Amino acid sequence: MSILKLTLLTAVCLFFISMLAIALRELIRKDAFIWLPGYLIGKIKTRPKIPSDKTVHIIFTLVDHFEPLWNHPSREQEIERVNTWVESYPETVKGHGDSDGKYPQHTWFYPFDEFKPIHLEKLKVLCASGYGEIELHLHHNDDTPEGLYRKIEDAKREFSKYGALVTTGREPKYVYGFIHGNWSLDNSRKDGKCCGVNNELQILARTGCYADFTMPSAPSDTQTHQINSIYYAKDDPNKPKSHNTGTRVEAKKNPSGDLMIIQGPLCLNWRKRKTFIFPTIENGNITFDEPPNSHRINLWVKQNIHVKGRPDWIFVKVYTHGAQDKNCKSFLGPDGYLDKLYSYLEKAYNDGTRYKLHYATAREMYNIIKAAEAGLDGNPGDYRDYEIPPYINKI
Repeated sequence: MSILKLTLLTAVCLFFISMLAIALRELIRKDAFIWLPGYLIGKIKTRPKIPSDKTVHIIFTLVDHFEPLWNHPSREQEIERVNTWVESYPETVKGHGDSDGKYPQHTWFYPFDEFKPIHLEKLKVLCASGYGEIELHLHHNDDTPEGLYRKIEDAKREFSKYGALVTTGREPKYVYGFIHGNWSLDNSRKDGKCCGVNNELQILARTGCYADFTMPSAPSDTQTHQINSIYYAKDDPNKPKSHNTGTRVEAKKNPSGDLMIIQGPLCLNWRKRKTFIFPTIENGNITFDEPPNSHRINLWVKQNIHVKGRPDWIFVKVYTHGAQDKNCKSFLGPDGYLDKLYSYLEKAYNDGTRYKLHYATAREMYNIIKAAEAGLDGNPGDYRDYEIPPYINKI
């Protein structure tokens, strides 16, 4: 071999070695080794076949870590953030609808640690008009089981004054969906910050939490091994991160565990790369910099998150931080991100034969999951209130 050929071969080898080193460093920096093996195994496994003549139902939920006090705003600024949603959301979703004729549903997970009555007073107007529901978000740090229990009970009492977290009916239920602040569900950060409670799942279940909607959290060390699934987690009160794995919710099988974990999509996006060989992480987060384009939406659906034994009901739960100014301004209004998101969903996944689209709040998605678990058939949109009735502020 000539010196020139040897030099070129060496250069090529060094180039690919350097690219692999960059990719490896990126994987380690973003804690991708927590979930990537499970993702790759999932790609190898054969997915359940859905007959071509069978309608696939897409149940779509957008959960919002809605934080008007984000980044320490002035009082005027935080009020403006909420007012923008109250004034602009109805116009944004005007003309949109799913196969049941239902508007796109928004779920505002409002943080109790930032509780201000004026904000819930305004959000309940959107709920009463049929645009969505309010659920519980919570940031806490170095907490105790007793302290967490008191916070949640206080949140239920205060939120219920605005018709949130309390259901209609002769015997109202005080229930809630939950998103943990800073992703640290069940004390899952390696440094132990932003939680402190190893039996958090048990406390959530005891205080009326019907399901957790925190995951996915990648890129973060709080991300679970188990991805792209709906499952029951069993709490070990002596250890953190008990929701790392669990038992999948399955049709015609009894619940098994302390709390249902409803995950959103997590995968690799090969169309958007930060290095020559390493793609970006797709985690279902909608931001000003990451709009919900058609490729991303298709990836969400392709992760095929479903109740085991019911593959024709696909659950797509994505998230955002809608009160952040750049997000808020880009989302709302004609031709905003939400308008484009719903337009594409209705075009690609609501033809009435191969696909039917169903917009759902977090509570409604849970109810439809429970209906699938019970082995019920038919239109999933009929089961929005299957187990947990609507909240008082929705009527």
